[in-house]
Formats: sequence, structure tokens, C-alpha cells
Amino acid sequence: MSTDPDTILLEAEEAMTRATEYLGSELRGLRAGRATTAMVDYVKVDYYGSQTDLKSLAAVSVPEPTQILIKPFDPSALHTIKQGIEQAQLGVNPMIEDKAIRIMLPMMSAQRRDQLCAQAKKVGEEQKIVMRNARRDANKAADALTKSATNPVSEDEVKQLHDEIQELLKKYEAKIDEAVAKKTAEIREI
Repeated sequence: MSTDPDTILLEAEEAMTRATEYLGSELRGLRAGRATTAMVDYVKVDYYGSQTDLKSLAAVSVPEPTQILIKPFDPSALHTIKQGIEQAQLGVNPMIEDKAIRIMLPMMSAQRRDQLCAQAKKVGEEQKIVMRNARRDANKAADALTKSATNPVSEDEVKQLHDEIQELLKKYEAKIDEAVAKKTAEIREI
């Protein structure tokens, strides 16, 4: 348990920063109007018995706005990578060509765009919950400061700390809303 207001605030901010960064990585994986390597970078592939990220097993490129090209470093992993992509349920059909896998991305339907927008919003809401939990924990730690036997903090200072924690939450929730709105606009773009 933290023992001073600055540490409590710092720990809350670190937790909120991690939630924002996680959101960013999740949103990068959602398909927008054009192909991106982030769609498949973190697809898990069963490579010799261990779940490995696709980006560790292959060079991934975007030769055209509607294509993703995957060239495995180990050609024997071609079929395993194809299976991993299919199991990730990305809504794509990977095709093996020579020693590479090509994914052709079809135009997204309005319904698919709506689904992706809803998914982006859901991930954003989940990260807001993580941040609110960080606020709750920070507020509990702040309340414990008044009861500290070694170095009690006045109630005014604790109230000030609660206000600062709330401001921090507002700031990071705004970042989440902004990121989700930006991704939603990308998804809607044709």
C-alpha cells in the first residue's frame, strides 16, 4: 500500500497509461478501410508446441491496400501459419502461393463496419473500467493515509488527492474516447 500522496497519484497514472497503451494495441489490430500488418502481427501460431506471435515467424507486408503478404522465415511453417490465421477468425481467407501466404481483403460491408465500430467501443469501455478500478484503488490508498500511525495526512490533503485522482481519470478517459473515435472514423472510411 502506498504511503504518500505523490506515489499514489503516480501509481494511478501508470495504471491508466498502461490501459491507454493496451487500447492502442487492440485498436491497431482492428481492420480499417485498408490492409495493415497489425491485423496479423499478434495472431497466435502453434509453432513446435508453443503459441508464437505471427510477426516472430514471418515477414509481413502490405503490397497493395487490399492485400497482406506473409513470408515465413521457416518455409515448413507455412501450413501452421495458415491454420493460425484461420483460427484467429479475422474474417479473411489466407491462400498459400509458392512459399508465402497472401490474404486478399474484401471490401467491408456496412454491417461488418458496424461490428468493428462496436468492437472498438467495447474495448474502449473495458479500458475505462480498468482505469476506474485504478481510481478506486488510489482512493482507498488515499483514505488509508489519514489512518496512518507513522505519518498521518490531513483530511484536506486527502480530499485534494481525491480531486487530483478524479482529474487524472477524466484526462485518460478523454484519451480513450479520442482513440476510439479516431478508429471508428478510420473504419467508416471507404
